[in-house]
Amino acid sequence: MQAPVVCVQCDKPEGQCNCEKYCTICKGQTNVKLCADGLYYCPECREACDVSLASSHSER
Repeated sequence: MQAPVVCVQCDKPEGQCNCEKYCTICKGQTNVKLCADGLYYCPECREACDVSLASSHSER
């Protein structure tokens, strides 16, 4: 079983992460989600970089 994806700053899953959440690329704060690489992305940058959501890679 694969370990859950965690935030690279605090090593916690998205639901427990208290870090300031902003897009790694554009620094936007709207609709950012934790992705498979442990970083946060907005929908536009996530699509442009072809990064998948963390929730699609881990069992909760």
